[in-house]
Amino acid sequence: MAWLDRLRKGLSKTRGGFTGSIASILRGGRMDEETREELEELLIAADIGASMAIDLVEELASALSRQNSDPVQVLESVLVQRMDGSERALTLREDGLTVWFVAGVNGAGKTTTIAKLAANLRETNPNLPITFAAADTFRAAAIDQLAVWADRLDVGMIRHQPGADPSAVVFDAIDHASRAGGVLFVDTAGRLQTKHNLMEELKKIERTVQRKLGRGADERLLVIDAATGQNGISQASLFHEALDLSGIVLTKLDGTSKGGVVLAIWDKLKIPITHIGVGETAEDLHAFSAKEFVEALFED
Repeated sequence: MAWLDRLRKGLSKTRGGFTGSIASILRGGRMDEETREELEELLIAADIGASMAIDLVEELASALSRQNSDPVQVLESVLVQRMDGSERALTLREDGLTVWFVAGVNGAGKTTTIAKLAANLRETNPNLPITFAAADTFRAAAIDQLAVWADRLDVGMIRHQPGADPSAVVFDAIDHASRAGGVLFVDTAGRLQTKHNLMEELKKIERTVQRKLGRGADERLLVIDAATGQNGISQASLFHEALDLSGIVLTKLDGTSKGGVVLAIWDKLKIPITHIGVGETAEDLHAFSAKEFVEALFED
């Protein structure tokens, strides 16, 4: 199945939940105060956020007053414009080791996302060396899960015993991966963004990368479960304070009717969205395109 078909299928709950209703309202041909309120309520219900919902309706009304066009198409255009700058390709170095640091709360799909990103890299470049650093040392099960993926994908993995210092794992992983080159994925422990000591540990891991390589990680990615809705903004804000995030991966968009959180996160934080996920397989994780995303929201 082609990516756009996967995306449309994955966004079916969101499309049925609010964009279908929005299309129905707009095609009614009215843009009075009652219509504006209905649109704002639907946008807020999709976790776009009150401020952005009001702004979007104002922009839509203004655009419709200037042109006699299909209001749904105009709304799509407004949404794409609001997402301008939200896309960014991940960094791959040609002059040495690339380090991708991956963080997130428990259950966001962090380790699975690492596996999918690695699988996609291998699909593009079968000879690219890839190493996993099992820096989630709090849970033996997390180390074992990453090891299963390493075996499946035939990639290297550096691990210590459960309870070990995560920074020590990363220190050894950089030593190992620097000899082979390619990409080093750092898998960190799932943690609540409100736990100060755990966020400080993330900073310590990043400082280890800086000491070893003379620079920070090439990517500092946060994986967010789209079903968390507005809480995803809180996650992104606090992780951004700790790590200076370079990008966000939004997973499980197929399991929620609140796909509008994609728009809200960009609008609030201006952190690029590098990938979105709409299913279980590696093919269901894809580089984010605002145009494709908005089209899939409104088109079956």
